[in-house]
Amino acid sequence: MIAMQYGFTLPADYDMSIIDHRIRDKGPLLDGFPNLSFKAYLSARRGEFASRENLYAPFYLWQKPEGASDFLCAPAFQTLAGAFGWPQVKTWIVWRAEISPDIAAARFATREILQIEPYAPLADIRSAESAEAEAEVATGRALASLCGFEPTTWTQVRFRLWRELPESGKHMLAYRVGHLSLART
Repeated sequence: MIAMQYGFTLPADYDMSIIDHRIRDKGPLLDGFPNLSFKAYLSARRGEFASRENLYAPFYLWQKPEGASDFLCAPAFQTLAGAFGWPQVKTWIVWRAEISPDIAAARFATREILQIEPYAPLADIRSAESAEAEAEVATGRALASLCGFEPTTWTQVRFRLWRELPESGKHMLAYRVGHLSLART
């Protein structure tokens, strides 16, 4: 599995209802997209959730890397890039992804990107992060929880979907979920 996110920082005076409208209209188009576990259409408004900026930042969990490649090569992504600019697309190798059957109830998301110390014991970090991701969903706190890492910059990611927004941490960004595209069952 591979996790992926890109984001657009929008001007402070940007009418975020444009993003809400875009999510409402375009969101269902990715429902059932091949190799997609989920796409969370995420946004944050300046001043909301301690956000210093207006953001549009979709997050994806792909079952296979081919899904990400197919999406990024598709006309829809070219249209998005034409409208908002060519984004830097972050990707992470997924260590663990837990998804509740109630994932469709997600209204909020959080994402943390943390630096991995040089020569850190990756197997131990993977084990601890995987156990935490599993526990978040098993206890019903989160509706989806994933962890992974990116070995070019040696960072790790924690991503969660929630019914209610938890308290934020030091490295945590919080978002509203405007739509959730899911795999066909």
